[in-house]
Amino acid sequence: MGRAFEYRKARKMKRWGNMARVFTKLGREITIAVTEGGPEPDSNPRLRVLIQQAKKENMPKENVERAIKKATDKDFSNYKEMVYEGYGPYGIAIVVETATDNPTRTVANVRSYFNKHGGSLGTSGSLEFMFDHKCVFKIAPKEGVDLEDLELELIDFGVDEVVNEEEDILLYGDFKSYSDIQKYLEDNGFEIFSAEFERIPKDTKDLEPSQREQIEKLLEKFEEDDDVQNVFHNMSEVEDED
Repeated sequence: MGRAFEYRKARKMKRWGNMARVFTKLGREITIAVTEGGPEPDSNPRLRVLIQQAKKENMPKENVERAIKKATDKDFSNYKEMVYEGYGPYGIAIVVETATDNPTRTVANVRSYFNKHGGSLGTSGSLEFMFDHKCVFKIAPKEGVDLEDLELELIDFGVDEVVNEEEDILLYGDFKSYSDIQKYLEDNGFEIFSAEFERIPKDTKDLEPSQREQIEKLLEKFEEDDDVQNVFHNMSEVEDED
């Protein structure tokens, strides 16, 4: 226990350090959620959580409304969620999650980033076995609820790790347990700040600083692409010095 949290804590997600990119990412997720489950939060659990997350990230209300409206616009070209997998230099496995209205453009871009930085795009599903696919809920602590008791309670709902993170609580569970965990939290009055999906590497690779720099340049190209929602890899992270 603790591996998923430590990996997540170490990851440097530059995308989430840039407010404009945060809004773009959330906007696309909201549009996709509406396309799949309808525009009413009461009957669309995924949309409910994303609206709450948008509030937490101070995303303007009009941005949220625009993302919802976009999914119901007759001229809207549906976003498709596409996952690309490949290897960077030094055998580093990389999984790129995208949301795109033009898969031809997106795959061409992803392939070119791999090729120009000494990597190669692989076949779909070729690297899935190297990562654990998790859902991650960030919730507010609840008065009178002990963390260990909460973890024991949630095991039956698919949660396998509960961690204190500053003033919030992180819950890690199997990807397929997302809806069960969300239902438990809502039924029991927990405030959900965010619900995301992460791919946690089962093993990581150590690299020399010069090699790491080469991988970072490739990862940065993915992060800069507007079609890219998330990037996951199995390069070990450098621990921050105290």
